[in-house]
Amino acid sequence: MKTIKEIQEEIVDEFEMFDDWMQRYEHMIELGKSLPLIEEKYKTDDNLIKGCQSKVWVHAELEDDRLVFTSDSDAIITKGIIAILVRAFSNQPPKAIIEADTTFIDEIGLKEHLSPTRANGLVSMIKQLKMYAVAYQTQLN
Repeated sequence: MKTIKEIQEEIVDEFEMFDDWMQRYEHMIELGKSLPLIEEKYKTDDNLIKGCQSKVWVHAELEDDRLVFTSDSDAIITKGIIAILVRAFSNQPPKAIIEADTTFIDEIGLKEHLSPTRANGLVSMIKQLKMYAVAYQTQLN
C-alpha cells in the first residue's frame, strides 16, 4: 500500500508532464471521470461540502482501519479536483490523513490556476476530508 506522500509525488509527476494549463485541466477532467462515485443515497446535505461554488458530495467509510472516500460533483473541473484529493487520501489510516501535508497542491500549481471561489472550495474539500479523518480517528481510539 502506497503512502499518501508517495501518491502525492505520483500526482505531481503526472502534472509535470504537461506543458500548459489547458492540458492539465484536461487531465483533471479525465481524473474526475475515474472518481469512485458516491452512491445516490449519500448525496445528501450532510455530505455536501460547504464553501464550494459547485455541489460536491463526499462520503467516508472506515474499512479495515482505513478511510475510504467516494465523491461526486456537478461540475467537471471540481470533480477533477476532488478526484485528486480522493486519490491522495482514500484507503489511508485516519491518522495519516490528519497529519498529511497538502503542499503537493501548490507543487502542481492548482491553487494559482483556480478562480478565487474554486480555490476556496479546494480548501473546504481538504478541510472536510481531514474532518472525516478526525471523526474516525476518535472512534478508533
